[in-house]
Amino acid sequence: MSKPQLQPAGNYPPATLIRRFAAMFYDFLLCVALLMVVTLAYQQGLLRLIYGSEKLKQLADQGGLIGDPLLSSLLFISLFAFFAKFWTHNGQTLGMQVWGIRVQNTDGSRISLLQALLRFIISIGSWGCLGLGFLWMLWDKDKRTWQDRYSESVVIQIPKSVRKATQGRS
Repeated sequence: MSKPQLQPAGNYPPATLIRRFAAMFYDFLLCVALLMVVTLAYQQGLLRLIYGSEKLKQLADQGGLIGDPLLSSLLFISLFAFFAKFWTHNGQTLGMQVWGIRVQNTDGSRISLLQALLRFIISIGSWGCLGLGFLWMLWDKDKRTWQDRYSESVVIQIPKSVRKATQGRS
């Protein structure tokens, strides 16, 4: 049984590094907002219910909320959920939609949750190596980054004419 193809289907070129970085910046802004909302909900919602307002203020004043492993875990899971949802459904985060790029399997189908997890983890490592994992595509014969290689996926650039034609049909 063949996997369903992402739309618009076609043989498109690899996304450029500039477009990838532009989409990442757009998604970075969205992720900052997401992290702020999760932190607010956690600290002002859950912790306030557990400790009460006075104890929570006392903890905050003493620095007791800094480095909270539960909050760190929630933030990590929230970020992964953000990317996994978009990548596994239509192959595009909001930033990728704006810049006309998409992550997919080489056959044009959507990536799996495991592939999304690999992309997410390897992307963190790519940034941890001062962006070397992203810059790798400048030397790679297939124009793929570390996360593309390890997750066995590609990031393609959908031409503007195709995007406009597809939007007209929606």
